Amino acid sequence: RKFKKTGLMSLLLLLAEVAFLSKYKCSCPVRFCNIFCSLSLSFLEYIVVFNGYFTAKARSDFISSALRDVDAVNWRIVRRDNPASDYPSDFEVVEIRQDTRSSLLTLQDHPYIKRVTPQRMVLRSLKLTDRNDTRWVQKWQSWQSSRPLRRTSLSLGSGFWHATGRHSSRRLLRAIPRHVAQILQADVLWQMGHTGSGVKVAVFDTGLSEKHPHFKNVKERTNWTNEKTLDDGLGHGTFVAGVIASMRECQGFAPDSELHIFRVFTNNQVSYTSWFLDAFNYAILKKIDVLNLSIGGPDFMDHPFVDKVWELTANKVIMVSAIGNDGPLYGTLNNPADQMDVIGVGGIDFEDNIARFSSRGMTTWELPGGYGRVKPDIVTYGSGVRGSGLKEGCRSLSGTSVASPVVAGAVTLLASTVLNRELVNPASMKQALIASARRLPGVNMFEQGHGKLDLLRAYQILNSYKPQASLSPSYIDLTECPYMWPYCSQPIYYGGMPAIVNVTILNGMGVTGRIVDKPIWQPYLPQNGDYVDVAVSYSPVLWPWAGYLAVSVSVAKKAASWEGIAQGHVMVTVASPAENDVSNSTMTSTVKLPVKVKIVPTPPRSKRILWDQYHNLRYPPGYFPRDNLRMKNDPLDWNGDHIHTNFRDMYQHLRSMGYFVEVLGAPITCFDASQYGTLLMVDSEEEYFPEEITKLKRDIDNGLSLIIFSDWYNTSVMRKVKFYDENTRQWWMPDTGGANVPALNDLIAVWGMAFSDGLYEGDFTMADHDMYYASGCSIARFPEDGIVIAQTLKDQGLEVLKQETAVVENVPVLGLYQTPSDGGGRIALYGDSNCIDDSHRQKGNGHLCIQAHNLSKQSSLRCM
Repeated sequence: RKFKKTGLMSLLLLLAEVAFLSKYKCSCPVRFCNIFCSLSLSFLEYIVVFNGYFTAKARSDFISSALRDVDAVNWRIVRRDNPASDYPSDFEVVEIRQDTRSSLLTLQDHPYIKRVTPQRMVLRSLKLTDRNDTRWVQKWQSWQSSRPLRRTSLSLGSGFWHATGRHSSRRLLRAIPRHVAQILQADVLWQMGHTGSGVKVAVFDTGLSEKHPHFKNVKERTNWTNEKTLDDGLGHGTFVAGVIASMRECQGFAPDSELHIFRVFTNNQVSYTSWFLDAFNYAILKKIDVLNLSIGGPDFMDHPFVDKVWELTANKVIMVSAIGNDGPLYGTLNNPADQMDVIGVGGIDFEDNIARFSSRGMTTWELPGGYGRVKPDIVTYGSGVRGSGLKEGCRSLSGTSVASPVVAGAVTLLASTVLNRELVNPASMKQALIASARRLPGVNMFEQGHGKLDLLRAYQILNSYKPQASLSPSYIDLTECPYMWPYCSQPIYYGGMPAIVNVTILNGMGVTGRIVDKPIWQPYLPQNGDYVDVAVSYSPVLWPWAGYLAVSVSVAKKAASWEGIAQGHVMVTVASPAENDVSNSTMTSTVKLPVKVKIVPTPPRSKRILWDQYHNLRYPPGYFPRDNLRMKNDPLDWNGDHIHTNFRDMYQHLRSMGYFVEVLGAPITCFDASQYGTLLMVDSEEEYFPEEITKLKRDIDNGLSLIIFSDWYNTSVMRKVKFYDENTRQWWMPDTGGANVPALNDLIAVWGMAFSDGLYEGDFTMADHDMYYASGCSIARFPEDGIVIAQTLKDQGLEVLKQETAVVENVPVLGLYQTPSDGGGRIALYGDSNCIDDSHRQKGNGHLCIQAHNLSKQSSLRCM
């Protein structure tokens, strides 16, 4: 493969330099396992969720009466033959074959029906191959190209290179003399007589053979798939169960725990949302204590699944889930590990380095309107961990799929040490884990959460635990680097967009709680706390076990030219009804959130850049393709498009050059343009209100400059990249291209500018930097007195549509324009955003190497 150079930040810095006002001159200078997943919708099958639990007959009557009103005759309730069938349920799977839209509307209007959503299918492909066999690469690439949608699974082979250093290649793992349970000192608790006895732990995975020699206390094996077997045909479920509860060889944490095996994946690695819903209901009925889920994906919009996880934890099931294998890219957290009530686990190696594959935060639920939460909650060993083999013996695997059962096993063991089991719940267990975690040096909170699992410290905290509320993170220090990155990377100042920190409230007192009165900001006057204005928004009701506290920090006017440190704290009081108390008494807990910030004088306008987050799309429930059509291995655009996720390097480069970058989370009509030199729009998908277009024209006339990075948009290509899923019998059509070019054209039409629907790719040189244009559009219209830079590129649209290759000369890719009004701003257009997007540089198939310019503008090879 030809190595491609990208200018990375060079283009952006060049554009930033020319974009600012002329009167504000800038001073810019064994065997291993690889599992892959996809997510799709099951054709014409819908999950009908009810407001309560009803018998099968009652559920059928409700659906029949609803559909009778629209004379729908070609429908049926899909039979689900599993252990939960004998009990009341809160959902049905319905197949509708005609007049689907009116039928769905009628179902949703029924008073007993809560929600109707498409049935989702998860497909995992697991491949076993010899460590030294390189043919898996070609097989993997072939499989990827045949699966347009993929959800990354959470187990990687021990042969996968996962050094934290980005410039390192394959290396052998250090020999590990002991098993992971002993390394984490589980044997200390074993010697005290604690071995997991009396704790019910569920493994939702690929099953387990009946006579596996490693397990002595398998209480139940249940099958939730459409295959007639309970055995594990793949080995993944066996490995996970072994890490938790193996009693010999590669010993697990809790060998005497009650093991409940839920087979929710077939030997073809297929599962459905409805299978999980039934299995979750059954876990609630069986009063499971701990549940491990070593799968995940960017699917927090799968409402029935998310709602059921909430219900599961509300029933005191402690869910432990893997955070994902989409690192080192940020904004790649997987669901359900990204939920507040779930313990999300990231991976480290045995040198205590964050595993390269481990997904990074922030959570993207809140985007674009707010700021994400801190996840993972905790990290532990996930590289080269030994666990039970398929039939016998041990094997080594890597991935957050491995780190998750390490924590699940530790949680099971810890639960068995507590005499009063009533004190153990999803919140109290998470509180003990994060309070005892060991902070890893030089690693930020979106990589490590609260730090490395410390089993013995968690044991000490849990066994002296008193029900209380706590916060995650427990303090806000915008001066503490690198742990508090990105907050610590930029000081705050008067007139800037508020810094928002989204804190999770954990309520160990009960499944439900409430905030008493309103959280109070108390400035420390001797520490200049009155120079800071703090506002809070919060969830008045905490359920299940958790809520949020969004802290918005800004600088008071009197500190406009002041520099220094300001401190104070926010007081929060949580109240919960006392459990098992007939007197209806209430428990309360007051928590203090220390706040420390660095304030600087307001920077000059020329140094302030405003990033438009408002018009970037939230994670979509449909098919939204990647900006780079070459990225067939991961075509979903799901990283949030934020300066702290997949544009993180761009943000770092701008900060290193002395620019201050703020985030606009509201319409263009909601900011004072006189405070900013440049408005930066990258990969916008949302449309613009007419009022926004009018205001932007006025702002640019008055000195604001505008930089737009667009992407491809071609309806013929969109139709071409649709695909027919043989498994679900459904066509998937993209809802948009890489960017919403029609909306951008509406925005810039007043200046006589427009992007085209062309689609181009290629290498060229600009400003002495080698550039790569990846699936970008061209400039179709531009003012005659502007500057247009054209390049020779390949017609990628022709390649996609007709599989033909053509080279096009003089493709306009960059436009630079000085508006004619006195003191007016400048406009720069560029047809491709991939040059500043981390996703195509950091997230690869293990063999993608590109070159990027570092801060000294010297090339460095970065292998992914």
